[in-house]
Amino acid sequence: MSNTSYVIAVYVENKSGVLMRVTSMFNRRGFNIDTLTVGETERPEFSRITLTFSGDEDDLNQLVSQLKKLYNVKKVEVISGDIGIRRELMLIKVRNSSETRADLRDAIDVYKAKIVDYSADAMCLEITGDTTKIDAFIDNMKPFGIIEMCRTGIVALERGPESILTK
Repeated sequence: MSNTSYVIAVYVENKSGVLMRVTSMFNRRGFNIDTLTVGETERPEFSRITLTFSGDEDDLNQLVSQLKKLYNVKKVEVISGDIGIRRELMLIKVRNSSETRADLRDAIDVYKAKIVDYSADAMCLEITGDTTKIDAFIDNMKPFGIIEMCRTGIVALERGPESILTK
């Protein structure tokens, strides 16, 4: 069996300690969380945890089953690539000089990034997209000199009118 990257959405009560219980369950079973994003939902009493991990289908089934048993977990859903919209956000600070500025701006335009801070020596850029786009942008920024960067985890929703709670 080969390892695949899975995106799991976990709808939980917005209460203290819930995130710790979810992440501890992964730890106890020896699974690594690749990305993790948590935020309040359209209903303030609930939060949505979106996480990715790599494993096989048996690992996925075991984790989903265990997540559903946790207190405060209301719904668990695997968001597959064919039915889901996945995005990530990154802020990246790169070196800026008069010699590289034109090439840097060209790369920013190609990737539809946004300049959010500018100085004679550095630019802070914002980019959103799928993971492959973010990775490619990083590769293109390396020659300019990456000073610092920060990525969110993946956020994902299923396409169409249904929500995680209506399924």
